[in-house]
Amino acid sequence: AWGGKYPPFDADNEVPRQVAEFLGYRRFARSLVLEGGSIEGNGAGTLLTTECCLLNPNRNPSQSREQIEEQLRENLGVAKILWLRTDGIAGDDTDGHIDQLARFANATTIVAAVCEDRDDENFEPLRANWEQLRAMTDQAGRPFEVVPLPMPRALYYDDARLPACYCNFLIVNGGVIVPVFGDDAADERACRTLAKCFPDREIVPLYATDLVWGLGAYHCLSQQQPVHDSAVGS
Repeated sequence: AWGGKYPPFDADNEVPRQVAEFLGYRRFARSLVLEGGSIEGNGAGTLLTTECCLLNPNRNPSQSREQIEEQLRENLGVAKILWLRTDGIAGDDTDGHIDQLARFANATTIVAAVCEDRDDENFEPLRANWEQLRAMTDQAGRPFEVVPLPMPRALYYDDARLPACYCNFLIVNGGVIVPVFGDDAADERACRTLAKCFPDREIVPLYATDLVWGLGAYHCLSQQQPVHDSAVGS
């Protein structure tokens, strides 16, 4: 619940157990507090996350960066953990989830949110993210290809900035669901960019302004489910 921001969440905490029992999966209980949107893996041993989320006192106040990294390595099997120093985009209530900032298109390619309007409050934070990502390397020490994904125009609800961002796309079987916001030129450019990054998947733009009123889009709404039981244990 984003660091305890939206109580009560006792029913939410029951979901993993209920789903595991329903599907017959083995469940692993851990002391680490994080949400699915706070981590992003390349499937080859590298994990991308943000300092402002996982190191936030409202998530894991009793654990150091080293202890958090140890748990991530143990539970996710990753070899390298990359930390973005960022505060997230304007309007974000998650303390800087990575799924609003940068996503892996494949093991060697990162799609990164950028802002082209120098007067926008997102410009400088996203520029800093871009520079950090360009300097990062994968689990084998190789630099990533970093692809810019420009932000849509600013959206507001009751004068409050909304965290509208194309990085909150959802990869599904055979396709990529892309949030679009009625900014036709920016929406089309985002879809073209992602089509180049995912040449073997269908790009499916879906209107998401109504969703982002709730401060998220399609990746925020989802949680990956393994195809095979062996992926979660037996």
